[in-house]
Amino acid sequence: MAPRVEALHNEDGPLGPPAAAAPSAGAMGSRDGAAEACLPLALLEPKKAAAVADAEDATATAGEDADDGGRPPADADDGDLIDFDDVLPHVGEFGVSQKCLFLLMIPFAWFVAFVYFSQIFITLVPEGHWCRIPELQDLKLVERLSLGVPREGSGFARCLQYDVNFTQLLLEGVREADPSWPTVPCRTGWEFNHTEVPYDSIAAELEWVCENAALPNVAQSVFFLGAIVGGLLFGWVADRWGRVPALVGSNVVGFVGGIATAWSGSFWAFSLCRFLVGFAFDNCFTMMYILVLEYVGPRWRTFVANMSIAIFFTMAASILPWIAYWLADWRLLTVATSAPLLLAVLTPWLVPESARWLVSQGRHDEAIVILKRLEKTNKTTVPPEVYQRFEDSCLKLKKLEDADKKYSVVDLFRSPRLRNTTLLLVVIWMIVSLVFDGHVRNVGQLGLDVFVTFTVASATELPADSFLTLVLDRWGRRWLACGSMVVSGLFSLAAVAAPPGVVSASLAIMGRFSVNISYNIGLQYAAELLPTVVRAQGVALIHIMGYVASILAPFVVYLSVVHPALPLLILGVLGVVGGVLSLFLPETLDEVLPQTLADGELFGKDQKFFEFPCCKKPESEPAPRPALYRRSSHRASLRASTRGETYRSSLIRRASAVSSPSSKRSSEDSTETV
Repeated sequence: MAPRVEALHNEDGPLGPPAAAAPSAGAMGSRDGAAEACLPLALLEPKKAAAVADAEDATATAGEDADDGGRPPADADDGDLIDFDDVLPHVGEFGVSQKCLFLLMIPFAWFVAFVYFSQIFITLVPEGHWCRIPELQDLKLVERLSLGVPREGSGFARCLQYDVNFTQLLLEGVREADPSWPTVPCRTGWEFNHTEVPYDSIAAELEWVCENAALPNVAQSVFFLGAIVGGLLFGWVADRWGRVPALVGSNVVGFVGGIATAWSGSFWAFSLCRFLVGFAFDNCFTMMYILVLEYVGPRWRTFVANMSIAIFFTMAASILPWIAYWLADWRLLTVATSAPLLLAVLTPWLVPESARWLVSQGRHDEAIVILKRLEKTNKTTVPPEVYQRFEDSCLKLKKLEDADKKYSVVDLFRSPRLRNTTLLLVVIWMIVSLVFDGHVRNVGQLGLDVFVTFTVASATELPADSFLTLVLDRWGRRWLACGSMVVSGLFSLAAVAAPPGVVSASLAIMGRFSVNISYNIGLQYAAELLPTVVRAQGVALIHIMGYVASILAPFVVYLSVVHPALPLLILGVLGVVGGVLSLFLPETLDEVLPQTLADGELFGKDQKFFEFPCCKKPESEPAPRPALYRRSSHRASLRASTRGETYRSSLIRRASAVSSPSSKRSSEDSTETV
C-alpha cells in the first residue's frame, strides 16, 4: 500500500485521485485510493469535516447553462462564482512551476515506500534456521545438522534439538543422529542460513523465532495502529495550521521513530519506535500529492496522479530490497530509509501552502499571492479582474460554507439502502486492504529469493495503474471491482494448488497485480457512492476501517507456521468473497452522483443486477464547455477543495455540474424525505 489513487478523464478534463492511502484528512488506496491527507479528521471533528449541504447544487440549472453561452469568467456577471480550477488555466495548467512541483514529489514518494515496506526487511527471518549447539560449532553445517537437529519433512526442525550429551558423542566419533533420541526445544539460541538473507535482522538478532515468531507480526500491527493515530493527529494539524506543517511534521516524526529504531534492543522498544514511524505512513506523501494536484490544471492531473505512483513509488519499492541486500545490516537499513525524511524540513521553502486551505481559512490574499508567484514563474499574464472575481467568490462561498455545517457520519446509517451501501463499502474495503497487505507481506513465504520476488511483485504497480486508467471510465466500477478481486482470489487459490516454486510464486504475484487494481478502485468508488453532504466523513470511516483490517494482515501471513498454504488460501477466499459483494453495489459510471441523503437512499434503485456499462448505448449529452467556462456547484467545490474531494473521482465534479433542479432542495427537506 502504498497510497493508491486514480485520476480519470471527464468532460472537465482529467481529475485526480480517489482516496487510498493513509488515514489523512482527505485520504484511499495505497498504495492505494487516497484523496486528501487530512481526511480522517472528519471523525474527530465532524462539523469541520462535513461534506457539502443540499443547496450546493444551486448554480447549475439548465437555464443558467443556456444563459451566458460560455463567457470567460473575467467577463461574466458579478453573480457568477468561480473556483480555483477556473483560475488555473489563466495561471498555467502545467508550466514550469507545476513541473518543478511534480519532480518534488519524487522524494516524498520514496519516503512513503520506505516507511511502508522497510519493516519487512528489518524483521526478515530466513526460512533456514536451526538450534545452535555450542558443542558442535567446530563441525561443518551439514554435520551439525545431521548430528544435533531432528529431521522434519524434507528438511530439519527449526525449534528442536536432540537432548543428548554431544561432547560424549563426538569423543565416540558419532556423526549421525539416531531418530529415537529424545528432543527438547532449542536451549542456546539459533543459527541462521545467511545464503538466503545475507544479514541478521533484528528478528534474528533478538531471536524472534519459534515461540516468539509472532513478534514481528505484532510489531507490524503496532505500526498500523500508529498510522491510524498519525492520520487523525496530522489531519487535525493540517486543518488547524495548514498542509505544509502537517507534511513536515509527519516526516519529522517518521524520521525520529526510524532513527530510534536502530538503537532498539528489545521488542517493546522496537514496537514503540515503529508506532512512531507509523505516524508518517501515507501522511508523509499524501499531503504532498494533494498539494501538487491542486496546482496542476485538470488536463494534466491524470498524468501527474498516475505517474507519481506508477513510476516514483514503484521505483522506490522495487529498489528497497536491494538497498537492504547491499547494506546487509538492519541498523544501517533503518538509518538509510529514515534519514531522508528529514529533508522534508525544506518543504516550506520549496512547496507553496495549499491555496484551497488558505481560502477555507479566509486568507484569500495569501492564496492570490501564491497564484501570482506561479503566474510569474510560468510567464503568463492573468487579468486583474480574474483575481478580483476569485476573491469575491471565495468570500461569498465561505459565508455559505459557515452556515451549513451540520451533517455527521451517523446520517449514513439512518436509512436502509444507504446503510446497506455504507456497510458493504466498509466490508469490501476491509477485505481489499487485508488482501493487498497480505500479498505484500507474503512474499517471503513463496519459496523463492525474497529480494527478487518482492521486486517483481512491486513492479506490478506500474501495469496495474496504467490498465486501470485506460478502462475504468469505459467498463465501470462495479464489474471491474468484482472482476479484479475475484481474479486475485482465483490466482491465490491456484497458487495454493500449484507445486511450490516458480509456478506458485508467479500465480501469487498475479494475485498481487489483480488486487492492485482493486485497491486503486477502492475509495474512489466509495467517494462516488456516498452523498456529497457526508462524503468526506464516510470515506474517512471506510479508510480507517481498512487500516483496522491491515492490522490483521500480518497474522494471516503468520498462519504459514500452521500450514504453508493457509495465507494464500485465506487471501484467495477473501478475494472471491469481496468480489462477489462488489456486485451488490450500484454502478456509478455515467450516473448523476448523489448530492443529498435522499439522493443516496435512492441511488441505483432502478439499476439491473446484470447491467454492464460498456454495453449500454451512449446517451446524447450536451457538448461540454471548457473547464474555464463551466458552471458547477461551487459550494461543493469550495468544501471539496479543502478536503481534496476535487481529485477523488472523474464523476464527482460531473455530478455537481449536471445536477437537476429537483436536487436543489433544502437540507431539512432532504432529511425528512429519507
